[in-house]
Amino acid sequence: MDLTLDGDVVRAGGRARERFYDSRGYGRARNGDLDLAPVEAAHLLYRGDVEAVDGMAFRELLGSSAVSMVDFLVYKDLRDRGFYLTPAREDWVEDPDGVDFVVYPRGQGPWDDEVAYRVRVVGERDDVPASSLGDCVLAVVDEESEITYLETATREVGGTSDASVTAVDGELLTERVVCWDPPSDVYEQAFYGQRLDDDAVQLSLVEAAYLARTGDLRVEGGPDAVAERGREVEGERFDRRLTVYAALRDAGVVPKTGFKFGADFRTYADVESVENLGHSELLVRALPAAHRFEPRDLALDVRLAHGVRKTMVFALVGDGVEWVEVQRLTP
Repeated sequence: MDLTLDGDVVRAGGRARERFYDSRGYGRARNGDLDLAPVEAAHLLYRGDVEAVDGMAFRELLGSSAVSMVDFLVYKDLRDRGFYLTPAREDWVEDPDGVDFVVYPRGQGPWDDEVAYRVRVVGERDDVPASSLGDCVLAVVDEESEITYLETATREVGGTSDASVTAVDGELLTERVVCWDPPSDVYEQAFYGQRLDDDAVQLSLVEAAYLARTGDLRVEGGPDAVAERGREVEGERFDRRLTVYAALRDAGVVPKTGFKFGADFRTYADVESVENLGHSELLVRALPAAHRFEPRDLALDVRLAHGVRKTMVFALVGDGVEWVEVQRLTP
C-alpha cells in the first residue's frame, strides 16, 4: 500500500479506506480514496499497520516537521483509551477553530453525529489564552510525556441568596470599613463582613465598595472614597475584583474571601442565614479577559479546588464577566 505525503495530507488508495476509515475511523474518505492527517499516519506506522510514508518509517515521520510530538502523544493516548478521533481540519469536522482533535464517544466514529470531546493540545510550557478556554478539553503534555486532561466550559453562575440589607453607617479605616452598630441582617442574613464583636461588623473594602455603590452603606466621602482606598491598597486589581464581586452578588451568590485557597473568592449560592451556612461551592479567580495561563498554574488551581471539594471558576473581566469552569477529566 503506497502512502504519499502531499503537503499536510497523507494520500492513500481505496484499500486504505476500507481498512482504516470504514473499520477504525482513521482519516477522511475522498472519492473512494482516503486522506490521512500526518499524525494519523504516524500512528498507523507506530502500530505496524503500514510500512512507510514516502519512504519514511515511524521514526523519520515523527522526527519530521509534518508531525507534532505532543499531538502524537495525545492522539495515541486517546486511541489507547478506546476512542476514535479526527484531527480538527477545515472540511473534516464542524467548527475546527481552537482545537486539535474531535473525539467521538466510545463505539462511535466520524460517520456519526455525536462528539464526546473537543481537545486542544498544549505542552506544559505553552501559554494558554484565557479566551481560548470553554467548550474544550485541554490536553497538557508535561516534560515526561504524561498527559493531564482539563475540561473547560463556560457556565452560568447563580443562586438564591438575598443580598438586601438595611442601610448602615460605616467608618473607613486603612484597609477595612467598620460598622459599629449595624442591623443584624447585614451579617446574619446577607453574610456581609465578619463580626468584630457582638456590636460591630468589619467589612472588606470590596464588600464596602459594593454596598456603598448600592446605597446600603453610608461612609464619609461616599462610594468614591471606598473605591479609591481599594485602588490604593490593591492597584488595578481592585476594580476587577469589585466587578466580579458585584456580578456574583447580583446573581444571588454570596462571595467571601478565597485567600486560604489561593483564590479571590469562595462562594455560597443559597445563604439563608449564617447559622445555617452550607459548604461553599466555587473558588473564583478574577482575571482580565486577555490573561494567558501557564498550564502549571491551571493544574495547580484545579487540583487545589478538587482537594477541598470545590469547583474552580475563572471570572474573565472584559466588557462584562465570562465564567469559565475548569475541572480535571479522565476520558
